Amino acid sequence: MNYLLPLLSVLLGYGIALFLKPKNISNLKLLLAFSGSFLLSLTVMHLLPEIYESKNHNIGLFIMLGILFQIVLEFFSKGAEHGHVHGHEKMHQMPWLLFISLCIHAFMEGFPVSHHHDLAVGIAIHHLPIAIILTAFFINASLNKKAIFIFMVTFAIMTPLGTIVSDYLPILNDYYTEITAIVIGILFHISSTIIFESSEGHKFNIAKVSMIILGIALAYFI
Repeated sequence: MNYLLPLLSVLLGYGIALFLKPKNISNLKLLLAFSGSFLLSLTVMHLLPEIYESKNHNIGLFIMLGILFQIVLEFFSKGAEHGHVHGHEKMHQMPWLLFISLCIHAFMEGFPVSHHHDLAVGIAIHHLPIAIILTAFFINASLNKKAIFIFMVTFAIMTPLGTIVSDYLPILNDYYTEITAIVIGILFHISSTIIFESSEGHKFNIAKVSMIILGIALAYFI
């Protein structure tokens, strides 16, 4: 299931977008708010306490490196990792910078999953609305259907691939704490950005707040 959940969530999101062809993605804000809250809560409640139990005194530095790394990735992806896509211009070829940065992001997310099975659920919930938004964006931009398929399938396999690499390359276990700290930084940045961006104009919205609370509660009881 560690491999299947993140994979199937992207493929499901891709299928939903193909079938429904949504023109307005604002309706996904609630799902994004829930996914961001759930992912952040899993990170804080499960991943963070574990790595701070290690004797590595540079954990905070590696977390900040993860945040910085994600900021650099978003320079190329334009924030697609948290559903932040803009523009209605037509596309005639694969957006390679977006593709590569998203794949790196998804690949890194897969590393701690082998040690934290609950994280596979969090990443799956996180990837579902992102897959719908990305597919809808590409369809509306008239990107070639074959290119969309290649993009989304490759994106779908990157997180399981990261988990497989972590499982079958023993040398990575020697750096598990450092790698996980970097991933925590990435997840901190992504999930907190999703939560803040889900409230347009930073106005109080009881529906979004309720979804955030639900995400926190679910992560607590898992």
